[in-house]
Amino acid sequence: MTETARTDDAGQLTSGVVPGLGTALAGITMVAMLVPVRRGVADPVIWAGTGFAAAAVLAFLVRRHGGIERTIAGPIAAGSSIGVVLLTGYALNQGTTAPVSVPALSSSIPVVFVAFVTAGLTAGVGVADYFGIGVGGLKQRGQQVVVLTGVGFAGLFSPYLTTPVIAIPVLPFLDSFSEVQRTLANQVVGQVGMALGTVLVVGAFLKVTDRDLSFIDLRRPTLRDLVWIVGGIVVLFGVLYAISLSMQATGVESADHATTQNAQDAPEMLLVLIPLAILIIGPFEELLYRNVIQKSLYGTFSRAGAVVVASVIFAAVHVLAYSTAGLGAVIASLGTIFGLSIVLGVIYERTDNLVMPALVHGIYNAVVFTNLYFLVG
Repeated sequence: MTETARTDDAGQLTSGVVPGLGTALAGITMVAMLVPVRRGVADPVIWAGTGFAAAAVLAFLVRRHGGIERTIAGPIAAGSSIGVVLLTGYALNQGTTAPVSVPALSSSIPVVFVAFVTAGLTAGVGVADYFGIGVGGLKQRGQQVVVLTGVGFAGLFSPYLTTPVIAIPVLPFLDSFSEVQRTLANQVVGQVGMALGTVLVVGAFLKVTDRDLSFIDLRRPTLRDLVWIVGGIVVLFGVLYAISLSMQATGVESADHATTQNAQDAPEMLLVLIPLAILIIGPFEELLYRNVIQKSLYGTFSRAGAVVVASVIFAAVHVLAYSTAGLGAVIASLGTIFGLSIVLGVIYERTDNLVMPALVHGIYNAVVFTNLYFLVG
């Protein structure tokens, strides 16, 4: 965030609206955490989460009544809420959901998941309070996040419109293809459709926001950039390994990507996805989520904040790809995606060159696909 933004927002702090909002969100989190407690769930994770939620409520309450400064209350509330996010995510992964029936919806709501979501929002409010962002600043940032999340999901769903168009020239030849050839053709057509869909979404975004192609950060890599590529790949796999070890140590289960499941039946598809990862998947996903979404966030968030928020959007967009298991397993997989996205976001933020994260992302996916081929092939 810029100094101007801080000055403009700071004048709204005296109303106590932001601490009040934080108190309300933290209160909802604490109430949600008390549901399994009242049902007799003796899980230490739930009790710890309830304690962290109470700490966030207390921090905001004392802050609202002038007992402590925002530079103290904000980090306490944000840190406690992040603790709740981690603990509720773990509880969901282990099957603790505490569903509550909602007659109007003829279904039930997993209350622990409600705590997971509201704790994440509370952490954001805590960070905002620390930096002196008032209600106007929160509203502006919230609206931008909603819009850019919509852009991200537009990129996700655009291939449903473009892929059938790409498939038209191939359709007359499908009857003469073998089953393996059909599988390979489907992958090529699908990825080209994704690329075209992404281009259309990016083009529409540039048009609506009155930007031109100069907004796209493309330049030839230098020797220094090559160091970022090599280092980025090493760090990306290092983060994946660290997350995997942490999950194994804590008994956390993750969901498989839909591609992993499809490869069980048709491993040949991976032979096409390996080069396409470098040529299409990495470049076009990074074009949308880094060059468009993350860069657009620079205007209202700090660069570090933009990396985090863009990574949350990137992880959220992958929810359908990992919806191959239960809620807790999906959250664990999205947590991994978030961690990997942070690395890609930092690479882009440090270099201001789309080529860097595109190559790192593409090579990473290609290595993953290659390893998967030898496992299932």
